[in-house]
Amino acid sequence: MELSVQPFTVHKRVPLTISRGTTANSTNLWLKIQADGIEGWGEAAPFSIGTTHQTLEQLQQDFAHLSSLLANYHPWDRQAIEAAIQPLNLQSASRAALDVALWDWCGKATQQPIWKLLGLDLSQISPTSVTVGIMAPSDACQRAQDWLQQTQARSIKIKLGQPAGLEADQAMFQAIAEGIPTDIRLSVDANGGWNLDQAITMAQWLGERGITHLEQPLPVGLDHQLPQLRQQSPVPVFVDESCFNTADIPRLASLADGINIKLMKAGGLTEVLRMIHVARACRLQVMFGCYSDSSLANGAMAQLSPLADYLDLDSHLNLRDDPFTGLTLAQGCLLPPSTPGLGLTHVSHC
Repeated sequence: MELSVQPFTVHKRVPLTISRGTTANSTNLWLKIQADGIEGWGEAAPFSIGTTHQTLEQLQQDFAHLSSLLANYHPWDRQAIEAAIQPLNLQSASRAALDVALWDWCGKATQQPIWKLLGLDLSQISPTSVTVGIMAPSDACQRAQDWLQQTQARSIKIKLGQPAGLEADQAMFQAIAEGIPTDIRLSVDANGGWNLDQAITMAQWLGERGITHLEQPLPVGLDHQLPQLRQQSPVPVFVDESCFNTADIPRLASLADGINIKLMKAGGLTEVLRMIHVARACRLQVMFGCYSDSSLANGAMAQLSPLADYLDLDSHLNLRDDPFTGLTLAQGCLLPPSTPGLGLTHVSHC
């Protein structure tokens, strides 16, 4: 098996501001594996959650180590590969790219899309939300309307937890809610931007306004306060930054109502599947999310999207120069292709 890695930079149409800062672009890595005349693709995207950073340089170093290590393995050797890379302590985004590339290769080798190999039903896919970052109320209202016109979305995620305080959060939310059709579902993600008292106040205020769920209201490290919040929250509470992989789920089972699974945190589709099964066993709801991912990473998660309760796979929809195509939107639902593997193609923006 041969590995090659190519960096590519994507630029957001609208920079995304959350409680921790603003992102306008990202340089990600396109991993290609080759064996038996078949090429599998994966993507590694740098990300930061405040307490954890995975940089482009770290990801590039990981792939430099992997190239020689995997030369004697075949893409069918997935269990052996997983065991071989474990001692390397790779970044989760690097493992995600490799795992997705192996799945893509497998699908192409068998001439089946990944979702069909897993026996999934595309009619079970929920609408994906589109995200409105922190901004002035009038700008947020316009951003939401632009999203609806661009995508015919049926669900909007609103980023709150801004340093300006709860009044600013409420003003922004209210502007969006008043400017869109009443049948559009709304959810809120604070990205850990509130303390417990603020989170309780906002959970109750937002509950009166009919949001579907509240995501990561408290900072990482304050998970022990989640039960007190949930006792007073009329809406389900999800965690994102507090949950990386399967090992995190049992401790969260009694603390939250659901988890946000992201490919780059989890370390691949194989781990995403494990997380889904463990979350269901712990009676937790499941959401899929993303970072500054292109259609390649979001397309990988879309292959498993019939298994999720909520989807937030919209980052590629906000890119001016997404180098991959193949995903389609139908009535707000992000649908994976019916062609083998990930079913995506590469386009040049030169």
